Amino acid sequence: MLIDGQKIANEILKDLKIRVEKLKKKGSNPTLAVFLIGDDKPSRIYVKKKEEAAKLIGLDFVCIKLPDETSKNNIIEHIKKIQKNVDVAGIIVQLPLPHPDYTDDVLNTIDKKRDVDCLTNINLGKLVMKTEFITPPTAGAVFAILNSLHINLKGKNVTVVGMGALVGKPVSIMAYNAYASVTTCNSETRDISDKCRIADIIITGVGKKDLIRGNMVKSGAIVIDTGISFEGKKIFGDVNVDEVKKIASYVTPTPGGVGPITVAQLLANTVTCAEQHKNL
Repeated sequence: MLIDGQKIANEILKDLKIRVEKLKKKGSNPTLAVFLIGDDKPSRIYVKKKEEAAKLIGLDFVCIKLPDETSKNNIIEHIKKIQKNVDVAGIIVQLPLPHPDYTDDVLNTIDKKRDVDCLTNINLGKLVMKTEFITPPTAGAVFAILNSLHINLKGKNVTVVGMGALVGKPVSIMAYNAYASVTTCNSETRDISDKCRIADIIITGVGKKDLIRGNMVKSGAIVIDTGISFEGKKIFGDVNVDEVKKIASYVTPTPGGVGPITVAQLLANTVTCAEQHKNL
């Protein structure tokens, strides 16, 4: 079966709208601030989707657009300035940055209590130690899917393809913490097909079309695709859905799978941070 990501996202957004209304009655004006540096087209698309979803639940949204030649120190100063605003409950820097070499310094400027992408060293460390109060949005979306399917990860074989900071690393950590047996694959991994074929659950986040084919999936597996790539105006995931859906029990399509849930999880993190600021 194809997993309807929008349906899961709508349930999350419905609950968030109620929580935002409660915050506003308490005198709060919860706001999500997004930094968009440069003019990367996919980044602009992602930011627009976040803005649309934020407005849907009554969350204020601010986009700070800076040219790609903006210096590291200038970006950092902008972040420091905006997080002095008590209404700004969440801050994200849309990745990738035009100059990736200073990504860590920029991200770690964000206050850990407003780091709704969970990319600061502190919040990633909390995830490892199981002391987190919010989870990285895409990883959270993966687990929202598993929860919707009533999947208990204890003892399950989980293969994670791709070990990036946005998906692979946090998903692997969360799966370990849920007592799954986790196999991780990176660009140097040999025999990825074999590692996928033993998996009860495959989670992929590479950004390479047709990376996961039908002959790499065992019967009845669950396949969750967080990868994104573009060919012209068309968007693709890592999974060849036409092949995999004949073998797997569940598979996420692209678009319409993990994406809408990721946006909803980001907003959920923002609302949670706002509630903590208000001690609700």
